[in-house]
Amino acid sequence: MNKDSMLFAGRGKNNMDKILYGGDYNPEQWPEEVWEEDMRLFRLARIDTVTLNVFSWAMLQPDETTYDFSKLDKIMELVRKNGLKVCLATSTAAHPAWMARKYPDVLRTEHNGMRRKFGRRHNSCPNSPSYRKFAAALVEKLAKRYGTDDTVIAWHISNEYGGMCFCENCEKAFRRWLQDKYQTVEELNRVWNLGFWGHTMYDWEDVVVPNLLSEEFISDGVRTTFQGISLDYARFNSDSMLACFDMEKEILKKYSPDIPVTTNFMGMFKRLDYQKWSSHLDFISWDNYPGPADTAADVAMRHDLMRGLKQGKPFALMEQTPSVNNWNEVCRLKRPGVMRLYSYQAVAHGADTVLFFQMRRSIGACEKFHSAVIDHAGHEHTRLFGEVAQLGEELEERIQDTVLGGRISSKIAIVFDWDNWWAAEYSAGPSRRIQYCEEVSQYYRALFSMNYPVDLIGAEDDLSSYSIVIAPLLYMCKEGYDEKIRSYVKQGGTFVTTYFSGYVEDHDLVVLGGYPGKLRDILGVWVEEIDALYPDEANSFIYKGVRYPAEIACERKHLEGAEALAFYESDFYAGMPVVTRHAWGRGEAYHVATRSNGAFYKAFLRDLCENHRIRPAADTPEGVEATVRKNEKGECLFLLNHNSQEVSVCLESGGTELLTGTVYAPGDQLKLEKTGVAVLFRPE
Repeated sequence: MNKDSMLFAGRGKNNMDKILYGGDYNPEQWPEEVWEEDMRLFRLARIDTVTLNVFSWAMLQPDETTYDFSKLDKIMELVRKNGLKVCLATSTAAHPAWMARKYPDVLRTEHNGMRRKFGRRHNSCPNSPSYRKFAAALVEKLAKRYGTDDTVIAWHISNEYGGMCFCENCEKAFRRWLQDKYQTVEELNRVWNLGFWGHTMYDWEDVVVPNLLSEEFISDGVRTTFQGISLDYARFNSDSMLACFDMEKEILKKYSPDIPVTTNFMGMFKRLDYQKWSSHLDFISWDNYPGPADTAADVAMRHDLMRGLKQGKPFALMEQTPSVNNWNEVCRLKRPGVMRLYSYQAVAHGADTVLFFQMRRSIGACEKFHSAVIDHAGHEHTRLFGEVAQLGEELEERIQDTVLGGRISSKIAIVFDWDNWWAAEYSAGPSRRIQYCEEVSQYYRALFSMNYPVDLIGAEDDLSSYSIVIAPLLYMCKEGYDEKIRSYVKQGGTFVTTYFSGYVEDHDLVVLGGYPGKLRDILGVWVEEIDALYPDEANSFIYKGVRYPAEIACERKHLEGAEALAFYESDFYAGMPVVTRHAWGRGEAYHVATRSNGAFYKAFLRDLCENHRIRPAADTPEGVEATVRKNEKGECLFLLNHNSQEVSVCLESGGTELLTGTVYAPGDQLKLEKTGVAVLFRPE
């Protein structure tokens, strides 16, 4: 079996021989007579994997000195008897009430300086000595008790890390973090530019957390008067939670070194630098909950971001809802076939699991109307259970292991960087309309619409295997990154970047000498200034005979070796270049000095792909997504119909469609019903 398919520990009967299917199970919330019925229903749905113990700290530790594993032991014995695999969580995502009462330092302080009381979840300060002490003790008890249990195939630390804390413990820890990073107060004054507004600091004790009591304010979101301070606090907050993860992982590995460890990410989640976190996880897992306005491309981009965190290795889809989310303003059901479509989309982009939240629907509190495999009706005679069972049968009987460990081969990379996200959106100017993720999405959506496979990579990743590297809104060009790009282009690569790129270095200090700073020689342009446009404003330019809008921001730039491919048409910078190309060594660098629309990005990127003879995964009608995963058995072409009507795809090459068993020849028409899926297998 392909080693990349081994997301989880494969021991004895638990060798991974299919896409794992199941999800979060909370039997401790139910009387024991319900448990056996759950096992019967799991068998009907082909459920083989459950995530246990996610929010059980209060049950496991009723007071400071008492631990009670009796109920968890019963649950573990039940799932073992029924042949289920277990992803065992550490329960540290929600501390017990007694802890908040006796040790209030575990409670977070909000952005406005308000100390929280017990309640909700993710309410633990990551720098609280009490929280870390009790969390470590609980994890050690769990590791000793269950670390040799063959039922456990993975450890799941905490749950959906997130949020921020601004308490005294965090303030002290922030000072230590800064001392380790900058060594002297003089260097801190330099990198934060504290000569501005007389903010010079004389001692580390002068450092306070940036919140509403100090540097930050609310105006169309959180804003800051000192970007360097807020940027470093974002980094510190991410590092603080990572330290909690590492603390638990170290304990788990001490007692069960062969069981892989993960925590569930949340896609494009701003608070945590997942690229920095990724090397600390044995495998990537994440929770996919599309919002009402999300498109198929938006969801695919998050999958590809998660896949890119470990250089293209498969990931685990740890959570998705079988039907309805409970937190939207309007909680709309997934229409028939959509759950199946979204599940196969995850697999098509690199998932080796399909796991749900949750197995049985809760009867109280905020998730009682969040859907589950087993609904409040409590039996299998529901539309949704039927869909879940159908998918379970397909994964077990038809897909089997044909796709496990499969990789997606791409010659195109898009750079996604948390430091750039934080820094660009903290910036005071040129426009609050500049949104980092939206800029990345513009380029991704265009490529997605044409079925070009894309890797989303970080600033630390190697570029040499890609023909095209796109770095939208590379506002912060980190130390040495310009050299990486320079070498890549000189050796024949094609580099693309956008407006508001190359302006600052790692500490959000402007690089002097003209924008785009250290990228200036690579791009062959000098940007003199940037004009921000109101929502109802637009300039325009013509690219290859077609007029496109120039919106949000327009840079006035001068050619320094580059050639202009398009020019602004109006305002005082009419006639100045918008889209430029610069030959550099054996490669080329493009600069797009404004935000345009989807039609432009599609035309522009199609030209680049055709220049490099990059082929899409398949030629399909609009609304039909195509991806290819390949392992040692062969390759699987996934065709996913996101349309609300039936379509036909003309196949360029043949194969066996796994879900129906139909054999197709080149040139055949494959029909996809609305929300339909086809998986065309071609053996190696």
